[in-house]
Amino acid sequence: MPQKLIPRIAAWASLIVIAYATLSPLRGRPTVPVSSNLEHLAAFAVSGALFCLAYPRRTPTVLILVVGSAALLEVLQLITPDRHARILDAVQKIAGGVVGVVAGHAIMCVHRARSWLQL
Repeated sequence: MPQKLIPRIAAWASLIVIAYATLSPLRGRPTVPVSSNLEHLAAFAVSGALFCLAYPRRTPTVLILVVGSAALLEVLQLITPDRHARILDAVQKIAGGVVGVVAGHAIMCVHRARSWLQL
C-alpha cells in the first residue's frame, strides 16, 4: 500500500505547489533563481513525470490531467488582480507536462523491460 501511496501523494503535492505558485500574489510567490521560461517547463515536467509514475496504467488520463491543469491554471490567472495569463506561458507549461509524461512513461517501460528480462 505505501509503495502506491507515496508517489501519488508526491504527484498531487507537486500540482498543489504549482497551483499555489501560479495563483498566489506576486509578492507571496515562491521564486527560484532560473528564468521563468525554464521554471514553467521544469515544474510541469516534474509533475507530469510524478503523475505518470504514480498512475502507470493511466498514461492517457495523466496526459489529459497535466495538460488540462496547465491550461486551467493559466486561465485562472485572469481572475487574480496582479497576475496575467499569456499564451507563451501556457505553451511552456503544456510542453513541460508532455515532456514529463513521456519521460515517466519511458521510465516505466524500461522498468517493465528489466523486470521481464530478469524472469
